[in-house]
Amino acid sequence: MSLAGRRKSSHAGAGAGAGAGALDASATKHATTSLRKGGRLPVYVASVFFFLCVVVMYGEDIRSLTIEPLTRVPAPAVPGTTGAGGRQVVVVPRRDISASEKPAAVLHRGEQEKPKKHAVTTTTTTTAPPVAVEKPQQKVVATAAAKSERNTAKKAAAKKKKKPRRQQRAAKKTVVPPALGVPETCDLSKGRWVFDNTSYPLYREEECEFLTSQVTCMKNGRRDDTYQKWRWQPKGCSMPRFDAKLFMERLRGKRFMFVGDSLNRNQWESMVCLVQSASPPGKKYVTWEGQRVVFHAWEYNATVEFYWAPFLVESNSDDPKIHSIQHRIIKADTIGAHAENWRGVDYLVFNTYMWWMNTLDMKVMRPGAKSWEEHDEVVRIEAYRKVLTTWASWVNDNVDPARTSVFFMSMSPLHISPQVWGNPDGIRCAKETMPLLDWHGPLWLGMDWDMFHQARNVSRGGGASPRVPITFLDITTMSERRKDGHTSVHTIRQGKVLGPEEQADPATYADCIHWCLPGVPDIWNLMLYTRILSRPAVQFQ
Repeated sequence: MSLAGRRKSSHAGAGAGAGAGALDASATKHATTSLRKGGRLPVYVASVFFFLCVVVMYGEDIRSLTIEPLTRVPAPAVPGTTGAGGRQVVVVPRRDISASEKPAAVLHRGEQEKPKKHAVTTTTTTTAPPVAVEKPQQKVVATAAAKSERNTAKKAAAKKKKKPRRQQRAAKKTVVPPALGVPETCDLSKGRWVFDNTSYPLYREEECEFLTSQVTCMKNGRRDDTYQKWRWQPKGCSMPRFDAKLFMERLRGKRFMFVGDSLNRNQWESMVCLVQSASPPGKKYVTWEGQRVVFHAWEYNATVEFYWAPFLVESNSDDPKIHSIQHRIIKADTIGAHAENWRGVDYLVFNTYMWWMNTLDMKVMRPGAKSWEEHDEVVRIEAYRKVLTTWASWVNDNVDPARTSVFFMSMSPLHISPQVWGNPDGIRCAKETMPLLDWHGPLWLGMDWDMFHQARNVSRGGGASPRVPITFLDITTMSERRKDGHTSVHTIRQGKVLGPEEQADPATYADCIHWCLPGVPDIWNLMLYTRILSRPAVQFQ
């Protein structure tokens, strides 16, 4: 019986007891009057009188035997499903990776992801047999005494443990010294491309099972692999070779996330291939979780993630699967829905650029508007400035600089005008096999340099001293020279690898935005690697 039901029964019983008391008084009066008049008590009156006395004296105890004790409150129902034997199955979503958990199946290239499973915990509930309870007065006294005793014990325990807890938290926070010695004063963006077929590529296409068909150029029919064998040499220093185990030790127990559009996903795939060799087979896997794609390194309890947000702020293009929208509309001052997914991440790498380039004006939703139709046309650079200001304000207000490192990658160039680099007979970036090695001066590839300077200025605080430092990494200059590194016609279109007919028509099908892997994005990540490992870090154990 429920608690409400028992209370109702108790009130009903109390009413019955009160009625019985009244009836008892009436019967006593009637019996007394009969004795006075007749001098004898009829047998039936005596019987009734005796029965009423029994009801009044023992009615409460009788009722207590027919209901569940109030001192035993049933456990609340747990959401889930009910199994055999009255068991309730509780579904607990898996969030963290711990040493006690088993890794999920590896997601191989070309396979569709299986539906995610959840860890299942079962609890068995049983109904205790009814037992007699104490009388109300005794029960209240016992409960009060027990509660007072528990409160006293809790206060004593809290005083005893208060100081050690603070010491324990402080002990778990340790500073990890730099693993590399590349100085911050060295400008990694200035340098030259050096052919190196000994130490490059940093991994092989067939060795990385997590590459998608969009970037596996050799598998898709490209015949030359020279584009994989170029090393970037900065002017004033050298970048070390990528050490996957060293980097994953820095990421142990941490989250690393790229945020942006498909070029950031291109860079995420590169990073996954660079680090995956540190984990043995069966202990690394990829999951798709809404707008996130997550690589799990089980032994390191670490993740390398990509989050789809092409404009950083909210827009009508935020669906990671259905975003080919002709009229793109943004909410320049609204970032919360995305930013909730960035909280607590240890390394955040942002970028937004390519999705701005299809028009000179941006459609910006009006403040307080209820639908996407309520928008204004805003000059692109002004809209870009508003978005970056919204983003930088969120970073400054919400990121803990003692825990999280923030980076902003400059724009990746596209190569669609071969006459610019001296090949008037070329078709976009098709059949380009060499970088521009002897080019001096700027390349006019259609880059919006006002947006470049705006991003660099906002990342550096706009002249102010931000609470959270943001590292701006210039990948534009070095990437401009790599007209040979794009996927071109060795990629996919609408989910299918381009066939011979499409590959013969590069004017229509060549992709000169995204990059083959291994390739140029590996160098971008090597820059990140160099900056991260050349700085001390806080490790929370």
